[in-house]
Amino acid sequence: MTKCSLFSRSEKKHNAQPSVSKLFSLSVKQDDDGLRASYNISLLIAQTDKPHTTGETLILPAIKEVITTVLHKPVADVIRKIPLTNSSVQIRSDEMAENIEESLCNHLKTGKFSIQLDESTLPTNEALLLSYVRFIKDEKICQELLFGRNLETDTKGETVFKTLEKFCNEKEIPLKNIISAAIDGVPAMTGCHIVPKKQNS
Repeated sequence: MTKCSLFSRSEKKHNAQPSVSKLFSLSVKQDDDGLRASYNISLLIAQTDKPHTTGETLILPAIKEVITTVLHKPVADVIRKIPLTNSSVQIRSDEMAENIEESLCNHLKTGKFSIQLDESTLPTNEALLLSYVRFIKDEKICQELLFGRNLETDTKGETVFKTLEKFCNEKEIPLKNIISAAIDGVPAMTGCHIVPKKQNS
């Protein structure tokens, strides 16, 4: 065997081995895929109004069953890369909710929208105000929950308006962007027309 052929064979063998950077990038990609799967599954759990524990108690065991029974592969490596504990799902859901609220508020800062306010009293005598908005985005009519807030004092029209005004000020949404408002319980709102007059003066 000549030195040249030995050198050539050694070089091929060396080139065939994965480099440290390739191994590292492969590991990072697998971790990224696991994290993406965790977010997607957390979104599915949130959309179906299931408890956060569903990921840990139902979905992970189902994934294990599919991998072992159908794919005949070891599950440990795959499951380790998909964090679906109760706290992980809750964190992902909270992060996605924050992103959705931020995106919605950014749109309302520059566009016109209509608003629906609905106040109700809970069995614990707490008053809750829900606000929904309807707007046009990408030539489609969209409807989203804007906020849910406790009414600190009462359910009078002025209190409802001040709660809305406070939220809009916090999020820097101009009240002039509201083109119409639908309000639940019209009699409770009869005194609130004084407040908008102050806004216009």
